[in-house]
Amino acid sequence: MAETGNSGKGVTAGKLAITVQKRLSRAQEKVLQKLGKADETRDVIFEEMVANFNKQMGEGTKLQKDLKAYMTAVKTLHEASRRLQDCLAEMYEPEWFGKEEMDAMVEDTDTLWLDFHQNITDSSMLSLDSYLTQFPDIKARIAKRDRKMVDFDSARHHFASLQKGKKKDEAKIAKPAALLEMAAPSWAQGLLSAHQVAQTNLSYNQAEEELGRSQKIFEELNVELQDQLPVLWDSRVGIYVNTFQSLAGHQEKFHKEMSKLSQNLNDIMTKLEEQRQLKKAGAAAKAGDEAKSDEANHSNAASSPPTRPSSLPSRPLQHDESLDDSTSDINKESITTTQVSESNSSDYKLPPGFLYKVKAIHEYAATDGDELELNVGDIVLVLAFDTPDEQDDGWLMGVQESLWIRNKDISSKGVFPENFTQKL
Repeated sequence: MAETGNSGKGVTAGKLAITVQKRLSRAQEKVLQKLGKADETRDVIFEEMVANFNKQMGEGTKLQKDLKAYMTAVKTLHEASRRLQDCLAEMYEPEWFGKEEMDAMVEDTDTLWLDFHQNITDSSMLSLDSYLTQFPDIKARIAKRDRKMVDFDSARHHFASLQKGKKKDEAKIAKPAALLEMAAPSWAQGLLSAHQVAQTNLSYNQAEEELGRSQKIFEELNVELQDQLPVLWDSRVGIYVNTFQSLAGHQEKFHKEMSKLSQNLNDIMTKLEEQRQLKKAGAAAKAGDEAKSDEANHSNAASSPPTRPSSLPSRPLQHDESLDDSTSDINKESITTTQVSESNSSDYKLPPGFLYKVKAIHEYAATDGDELELNVGDIVLVLAFDTPDEQDDGWLMGVQESLWIRNKDISSKGVFPENFTQKL
């Protein structure tokens, strides 16, 4: 157990020593390169690839951040829309027009917001997240490639230094050593020379092996990154196209559906206001009719001639008898009214079901195919409904007088609001 523990500690200490030695060698090599005392392996094309990689990673990270902010804004708008719709649904009284439609529209609006947020998450956000997951690994390998390049430069410089030193040692060994020959026997001189050569060759061989190993690791990383970086750089076009095309498609669908719901809401509000105006106008018209009826009754009571007492026998007037003044005035007024009526109705035949005439005092734009368009001043012949149950409160059936005179066609009739006209 003790041996195993000592062995483990030895391996750990050895790895730590190797790591520290590599860091020292790299630091020394970088200092020499910055001072210009050692050359540095340079690859301009690869440096451009790394610059593109850093730019691409920065752009992708910013896009991810902005897309997340957009989705947060969508969620915030959804919450605001939900509160607004809930407020409207709570205020909307059950007897108002379109209560059921209003409740359904509130649910549809909430569902539409939820679908919009989820679709952006699934189609744009997730694909962008997947695209960005590959950058940390490649960034780490670029950093490793840079370290291995420094190791390669250091091993190359060390090997070149040993190679230069080996040549100097060989030159020294080749010179005649007069003093050594005089001081030592010939066999000792041979052993000394052999030892020096062996030591030099051992260091030289080790440096050569380290150079080959460093060069292989560096070149493997370098070639691998040179293959991957251009492919990654070109992939940015596809990810941007997919992200924004998907986002635009979901936005278009969302706003189209939301536009329909907004139009429905506008229609409900318009109908509600129309009902309010019609009820208001109907109440005013009813009050006006009652006032006119009271006034007419009062006027008739004041202007009617006194009735003949029943106790006095009545007799028919003879042909040559003259009327008294009051009776003459009444008959004259009746004759004048009859002549005016005959002059207004004798020019054309009135349509079947004719009741009376009205004059338009407000413009009315027809909103349905069975409605009648009105302009101020139009004369309309009011007709009876074929089925009385079909008549809605505050609405009349009629045909434009001008169209009837010209075409004698009852098919041009339509319904119109009574409070937009005045009875003639």
